[in-house]
Amino acid sequence: MTTTTSAQHSGPQPDVPQPYAPQHSTATGEARYEELAARFRPVFQRIADGALAREADRTLPFAQVGWLRDAGFTTLRVPARFGGNPVSHEHLFRLVTELAEADSNVSHLLRSHFSFVETAALQSAEFQDRWFPRIAAGQIFGNAATERSGNALGTTRTRLHQEEGQWFLTGEKFYTTGSIFADWVVVMASTEGLEGRQYALVRADDPRVTIVDDWDGFGQPLTGTGTARFDRVPVESGDILQRKVTSTLEPAFFQLFLLAVLAGIGRAARRDAVNLVQARIRTFNTGSGGLFRDDPQIQEHVGVLASKVYTAEAVVTAAARDLDAAVDPALALSPEAAFLRAELAVDQAHVSVPPLVLAATSELFDVAGASAVGKDKALDRHWRNARTVATHNPALFKARSVGDYLINSTTPTGLNSIGDATARPSSTTGGTP
Repeated sequence: MTTTTSAQHSGPQPDVPQPYAPQHSTATGEARYEELAARFRPVFQRIADGALAREADRTLPFAQVGWLRDAGFTTLRVPARFGGNPVSHEHLFRLVTELAEADSNVSHLLRSHFSFVETAALQSAEFQDRWFPRIAAGQIFGNAATERSGNALGTTRTRLHQEEGQWFLTGEKFYTTGSIFADWVVVMASTEGLEGRQYALVRADDPRVTIVDDWDGFGQPLTGTGTARFDRVPVESGDILQRKVTSTLEPAFFQLFLLAVLAGIGRAARRDAVNLVQARIRTFNTGSGGLFRDDPQIQEHVGVLASKVYTAEAVVTAAARDLDAAVDPALALSPEAAFLRAELAVDQAHVSVPPLVLAATSELFDVAGASAVGKDKALDRHWRNARTVATHNPALFKARSVGDYLINSTTPTGLNSIGDATARPSSTTGGTP
């Protein structure tokens, strides 16, 4: 199924949505988290109730994104001076995990939105004054960074050019996760004569913007991932940002979001494993002959599966705490030290979390018989979704980076771009990565 949008989205896209009125709280720590979770769990449950049917019918979750917007979920990191009641990294990623348990597609598609909120916080006061009120009012941001092929590493084929003082954006992107649900798209582009890459912010409902839901991956099918085309879209000069590769927490934040989604998929697999065992009446002639729920081996299997999910979630939470520590004024870390703390934490989490969740989503089937593979249950979606999320950044590169730091004190460095390689390593035994 392919969904195309141009001037109009399929779901509600108000120009200026009514802002959520934040409720400021004096609670801290776990009490603060429970307040937040209690506020959003009813919305998460509504989202979970239709998740299986949406995946079966490939129904994009426009309404569900709207519920989260209306509840104020998309404003969670807006600074207080713009009317927000910002949450910590730990609390945000724990909520993302709970949302991913309800529907990993919905959680994943908001990754670009929350990443833009982090990016905006690093910009000038003028930029923040322009964009944070829009985020606080409920507007949502998508991304368009990656191109299928043909762009050299560090460049894009999507271009910004100027005519008589007006900037225009032209190009085509893929993997535009979340943009079909968004009010704005953050587009990576190149400008002739200007070094590096730029970000251009354009309205998603501009008639010169076309967003196509043509993602054909076997997992995460409802994230709105697909093609976006920009046909001489006008861009305000103040809505163009220079893309800089600096020692910030942006890369770590972007990657930890995926791991939180993975942890949520693990929670969904644990939930369904428990439900299967509790409801099962039929048994095997090779088993104990009793109910599965009373069988010690089945109990042990569910316990092992649950322990893997617990570990994955604990690793995500620990990494999120490292992000909080990196920006804690009381620690006063230098930008370089803050970057290192966050990056190493997330790199190690990236090595640890995917195998745990992939194992749990596979072992889910061992708590029942052949009926567990029925299409009506769609239990395979947990493994497919986890496998798809886990491919976004191959863990072996993260493991190498951690090892190189521990052995040689080499600061982890990412290319922060995707494109065609320009050269091969100098030999089969090494070379410059």
